[in-house]
Amino acid sequence: MKCTSCGANMVKAQTDLPFKVGRQAIVVVRDTPVLECPACPEFLIADSDMERIEEVLVVRSPTTELEVVSFAA
Repeated sequence: MKCTSCGANMVKAQTDLPFKVGRQAIVVVRDTPVLECPACPEFLIADSDMERIEEVLVVRSPTTELEVVSFAA
């Protein structure tokens, strides 16, 4: 797949991504599979992977301000 920003070929990678949940909570999802552009900061998350991330974000503790979870968990 080509990067929509610069046209380079995207490559499969894993990265840690932060997601803001609610007003004060941040959840870092480790080892998230992405397509990453080697030439610019652009990346894409597959729809099925984003659905999994949403499942992880829903089950977080409501009192936690910062949480780190694994994508595979």
